[in-house]
Amino acid sequence: MFAFSEASETRIEKIIAKYPEGRKVSALLPLLTLAQAQEGYITPEAMVEIGKRLDVSPAYVESVCTFYTMYYTKPVGKYVVKFCINISCHLNGCDNLMEYTERKLGIKEGETTSDKKFTLLKEECLAACCEAPVMQINNKYHVNMTPEKIDQVLESCK
Repeated sequence: MFAFSEASETRIEKIIAKYPEGRKVSALLPLLTLAQAQEGYITPEAMVEIGKRLDVSPAYVESVCTFYTMYYTKPVGKYVVKFCINISCHLNGCDNLMEYTERKLGIKEGETTSDKKFTLLKEECLAACCEAPVMQINNKYHVNMTPEKIDQVLESCK
């Protein structure tokens, strides 16, 4: 069973109060964000709890959760490494950089290192085309990436 923390409960009341009756489903994204901040990912139990609070089905909560790449439905590492794979990054070598990072971390895309430190993912677009190729770690952008820059950034995470 999932339960929000006491601090989250206070925030939930304020979040839901922002929306008029009949529109509280608009609080879905903020509640997903709170659940992920608490657990590190969105558990099935959290989806059920959020659905109850917003009067929507757990399936609806899951459909929204899985639509957005910022939400995780399984545990991730302390550092979530994302490579943009859109056209600008693709033309500037993101595939090679992803392969380099896979070898460096000893994992494939979608996996987490055994020490739970790094998760490696692809991201459709990180909206920094002018500075491609782009890598993001825990919402911090790293631009104009090269293997040397990847080494530096990963080392700074240790």
